[in-house]
Amino acid sequence: MKELNMSWDEIKSTPRVQLDGLLLALQNYTTMHAFDGYNDKDISEMAKNKPEVTSQYSESKRVKRKFELRAGIQKVEKYQSLSEALK
Repeated sequence: MKELNMSWDEIKSTPRVQLDGLLLALQNYTTMHAFDGYNDKDISEMAKNKPEVTSQYSESKRVKRKFELRAGIQKVEKYQSLSEALK
């Protein structure tokens, strides 16, 4: 729990539901920002040695997009046809 900067007394006095929420928020934060500073080319270079990086990067992008849509930073793209969606 040192990632949350909480003392043992604070952890014991905090309800379980709130601790679960804090841990979920921390997990989302670390997933979203795990690849900050890297671009697609960097990821493809890293994936040559570790193929699992590709799935972790796509999960990071998915979570980040989900929260940006909720916050209104990005807008949902509406497509008129299937060919536009596949571009």
